Amino acid sequence: MKIKKYDSINVIPFIDVLLVLLAIVLMTSTFIAKGVIPVSLPKASSADNQKIKKELSIYIKNTGQIYLDKEELIVEELINRISEEQKDRPILINSDKDAKFEIFVSILDTLKSNEFENISIVTVKQQ
Repeated sequence: MKIKKYDSINVIPFIDVLLVLLAIVLMTSTFIAKGVIPVSLPKASSADNQKIKKELSIYIKNTGQIYLDKEELIVEELINRISEEQKDRPILINSDKDAKFEIFVSILDTLKSNEFENISIVTVKQQ
């Protein structure tokens, strides 16, 4: 019996494997979060896209939930945690545009009463 000689490589299985891998990558990439806590930021014409290193991020959701970085806290816990931080540490406040203004003011008041000076309010640049 004579062995059949192949003149070319069959690339169809290789393409099938690559398409499956591509589908897996595309499906998993949609689950990667863009930010820590999803909030709808207000727009401002003077917004800056600059990112500060080693900042402390406070998130206020439209439901009234408050997060310190990734941890959900109530206002009293937030006050205790903030008072333990260094006074020169940059603090970013990410408040949802539909959140209650009262919560934002109470957090800002707490930061000012604890003598924090480097406080920034995060906005999205208006186009």
